[in-house]
Amino acid sequence: MLQGFKDFIMRGNVIELAVAVVVGSAFAAVVDTIVSNVVTPLLNSVGGAEVSGLTIEIISGNESTRMDFAAIINAIIVFLITAAVVYFVLVAPMNKAMEFRRRGQEPEPEEISDEVLALREIRDLLAQRKTDGTL
Repeated sequence: MLQGFKDFIMRGNVIELAVAVVVGSAFAAVVDTIVSNVVTPLLNSVGGAEVSGLTIEIISGNESTRMDFAAIINAIIVFLITAAVVYFVLVAPMNKAMEFRRRGQEPEPEEISDEVLALREIRDLLAQRKTDGTL
């Protein structure tokens, strides 16, 4: 049982997944900070001088009823940038490496059933008869 667990942990994809999670979360924090301090103020400035950005208060004067659309757009941008970086920095190169590994390996021979072998033999005999003119 312990050997199976050790084999599972030592598999490359488990370690790669752990690295991706750590790098992704660290990068998400960086992207979130940049987007919050650059993109969100730009989005809030779209509303004009007398409007408080992309927010709507359902009940005027009650801040707990405020809907902040800039924060939603901020979260979407952070997600898309983080996903793109994780894909292009970790996933795409890993897929390329796996492709190179597969190229070096011979494909496994497929198992052929007796029925398929019999049908191939019949096909070959018919083709031979056709070329010999004994049909």
